[in-house]
Amino acid sequence: MNHLAKEAQERVFWILEATDNPKFPYRLRIKKGEEDLLVLRVQDRWPGTRGHIFCLREEGSAYLGQAQEIERVPIISLKRYGKRLAIVLDRALNKRCEFLFLKKKYKQKEGEYEQIFWRTRTSLIQRKLKVKLTAQGSPSLHIIIDRNERYPYNFPGCLVERGHLPVGDYALVTEEGLKAVVERKTFENLLGDFGRMPLLHQALGELETYRHAVLVIEANYADFLNPRKLRFYSPSFAARALAEIQALHPHLTIIFAGNRKLGREWTLRFFSAIQAHDLDKLPEKLNQAFFKYEPPSDFSGGQYFEIRKAILGELPGEFKKNDLASLISDYGEKAVLRVLRNLKKEGFILTRGRGKNRCWIKTGIPSD
Repeated sequence: MNHLAKEAQERVFWILEATDNPKFPYRLRIKKGEEDLLVLRVQDRWPGTRGHIFCLREEGSAYLGQAQEIERVPIISLKRYGKRLAIVLDRALNKRCEFLFLKKKYKQKEGEYEQIFWRTRTSLIQRKLKVKLTAQGSPSLHIIIDRNERYPYNFPGCLVERGHLPVGDYALVTEEGLKAVVERKTFENLLGDFGRMPLLHQALGELETYRHAVLVIEANYADFLNPRKLRFYSPSFAARALAEIQALHPHLTIIFAGNRKLGREWTLRFFSAIQAHDLDKLPEKLNQAFFKYEPPSDFSGGQYFEIRKAILGELPGEFKKNDLASLISDYGEKAVLRVLRNLKKEGFILTRGRGKNRCWIKTGIPSD
């Protein structure tokens, strides 16, 4: 299987097509293999200075006209944040954007309709978001405190009960079950767990099986590097232990809250945010499009870094354009030449000659 065929099976692609519809002259498809994850009719190739573009969802075989592919770009990152789908494309320019999915109620009749807006990073910077943060509780927040938790946080205004949690000290509960779980550790608690690291890893491993799982530490990171606060361990050991926890539990969020009061504040804000952006309440089809895309296991940063690695590691010390034929075939001439220009600016490549006689000479291998 050649490089492009393997990539087509494992990667998600951004495909832009030209249509014969004058109102929506373009169609945008997010595709994995032969499956269309999201298909939208759009009014331009990129939002640009317009700030945002209104889009229409295309369902099934709704579009029966002609469509011609204009561009196909691999997607590096595809993640959902509430009602937003954030995308990073594997190219140098026009690489970051997002889609905002909204539900609006009809004014003259019952029911809802969908609005989709395609926005870029520039428009998000220029737009002033009207956001009001609050740490007040809400009756809609149903929080369970583990019955073994001594001196627990208080959550005034919330529906709070004691119960047995399979893991963690605090949990946000919805109709679907445990939505978010928080494990609380004081400075002394965590120091004690350092002496039982295998047991700590087992507990944290179970904790991170939940989608929204957090370890809240009621201390600052600097406290673990202060010899006066450490009784049995050196700052070096404490730093290694904390690094090991994060390295072995990459899906676990760790918060150094500073103290008990701020730990409680952060936990309540966290539960409130999860409740406000409850992704499971979205329509099923929309929820299917909002997913986290994981690059292949051998992903090394996108095509730019793949080209860079090939040039520095596989080509001879002095090479010409003919030696770049396979790279140009896979990635395109513009992408390859851009990497060569950057390597020259960094001092790893020199050029000699012009036109057909031009050759590139390696001067060294970067540390990365």
